[in-house]
Amino acid sequence: MAQANIDVNKQTVLELLQSGQETPFLVPEYQRPYSWGDDEISTLFDDIWSFSIEHTQPNGARSYFLGCVVSYKEEGFRQIIDGQQRITSLFLLLRAVFAMLEKEDNQTKEVSNFMSKIKPALWKVDEMTGEEDREQMLLESDVVSDRGNRLLRKILETGETKEGATDNYSKNYNTFIGLYTEKSKNSPHQIYNFINALLNYTILLPIGADDQETALTIFNTLNNRGLPLSDADIFKSYIYKGLDDSDKKTFIGKWKELEYDSEKVSESIQSLFYYHMFYLRAKEGDTKTTTPGVRKYYLEKNKNRLSVEVIDELAENLHLWEVVNGRDSIEDESWSRNIDIRKTLDCLSSYSNEFWKYPVSIFYMKYKHREDFEELFLKFLRKLLVMLLTRFLEAPTISAVKGDILKLNAQIINTCHPDFPAGFEEKKTDDEFELQAENIRTDTLLTKPNKKVERMMLKLLAYREEKQEDLLPTYWEIEHIFPQKWDTKYYTLSEEEANETLEHIGNKLPLEKKLNIAASNNYFDKKKEKYRESKIAICRKLGNSSLKEWDLDNIEENDKRICSQIKELFNKWVADYESVETTQTAPVPTEEDLAMMKILRDKGLIP
Repeated sequence: MAQANIDVNKQTVLELLQSGQETPFLVPEYQRPYSWGDDEISTLFDDIWSFSIEHTQPNGARSYFLGCVVSYKEEGFRQIIDGQQRITSLFLLLRAVFAMLEKEDNQTKEVSNFMSKIKPALWKVDEMTGEEDREQMLLESDVVSDRGNRLLRKILETGETKEGATDNYSKNYNTFIGLYTEKSKNSPHQIYNFINALLNYTILLPIGADDQETALTIFNTLNNRGLPLSDADIFKSYIYKGLDDSDKKTFIGKWKELEYDSEKVSESIQSLFYYHMFYLRAKEGDTKTTTPGVRKYYLEKNKNRLSVEVIDELAENLHLWEVVNGRDSIEDESWSRNIDIRKTLDCLSSYSNEFWKYPVSIFYMKYKHREDFEELFLKFLRKLLVMLLTRFLEAPTISAVKGDILKLNAQIINTCHPDFPAGFEEKKTDDEFELQAENIRTDTLLTKPNKKVERMMLKLLAYREEKQEDLLPTYWEIEHIFPQKWDTKYYTLSEEEANETLEHIGNKLPLEKKLNIAASNNYFDKKKEKYRESKIAICRKLGNSSLKEWDLDNIEENDKRICSQIKELFNKWVADYESVETTQTAPVPTEEDLAMMKILRDKGLIP
């Protein structure tokens, strides 16, 4: 592998911007729109102004460091990976300064000097005549989703903004004009020191790479101020560049709609690409436990995994997350109104990692058009829940399920009824003592579950109640029926007696936050009043019970009841899944299958 070339050279604002004469700056398509607002603009101006004052003092600061700019050269431009907000703002600031100098009635030597220096930092300048071409700016923006690109060009060309404009370029340019006007009026002698400090003593650290991958690596290493440039931004650029002009507008419309819809249900486009990678890997039969980087996977040579069609598939897949995260139903998809499916998905959403999402997403994408999808999906989801929960209780690590999940993903592509293990691992023995010990082990796992799946289990128990006709409230807390901290006037129990029992699943309920606060550490009969007010059926059931008190014996009894209920439920769900008719296991023909069948049919090779 060739060693990457990296160029690092400290430069003043004037030196860096004037270097655009040779290689102009470009904000590439995949970057996010220009987003600096009044706070950042005012801070930039005020900081340089303060520095300009200090700079003129004896032993004052000699330079002001503004930050790094990461870029790489491609197609005659210096493509900016990091620093686009600063660079764009500096261009707007210099354009504002130039506009104000141009309006000076008295064209002093200082004014002429500064104007002559700023011209080649903004526009292409003829080497022979020294005249600038204001239609050839040294900064261009190709940001796909930024409507202000033309406005930026217009501002840099004319130094004017449209009246009432609300875009960031116009607002920030006008802010610079206002700040300059105010400072030059109040401190007319200091304004030239400000311009001098801005041009000659404000320092940036440009880091130039010879390719995009190196530049992105540098950026992601350096950047700790906010979200790094996402792989989705890069993918958007690759797809966009490969389109005809007539298709680009349609693509941008689809991308914007996907961005809006995904944000609405708290799923980033980046996540959608990640889930889709597992779908594509499953189609390729890839069951390797090593997960490739998303960018590396999609941009692998000769694989052609990025196209406009991918965006359509992501939009389709987003429907699933609209149901899971947004709790919406999807028009023309009856499964999304099936309350049993929705309850199971809600339980899965509380799993301790994301491995549940991959097989669910693949199953949905592969079989959602089947007439029997609703029945198949419910049974599949329930068995998957059994598999994931029991595996995690036995071994609370990602590796406990990773290998089987990847195998399951590949199976789903070939059959809507994949064969996969679910339930607690059973020891094959006839020894009564060993069987009894195994039952005790299983009961212990259920009564003292790992904290990471506690919410999942409480949801499962709540949804088991027949009167729980709807999903649990979005926000609820874990209520300890016997309080963690109790008032001794209500309870005489010692801490030694309580021990770990208070943390057993039999002492916990899902309860709305407001009611949980109100229930607090009260005695049981008082708590029951709050339970009766709950919209969660399992809480109301306990609130309406005849119990007058709740102690360690009650917790123990509830533990036993819960163990029995969960094991019974798990056995039923696994049995229901196994009872699916084998005729339903035939895979749905893919688009490639249908296309091949059409070719064979047209040639008369098949009926």
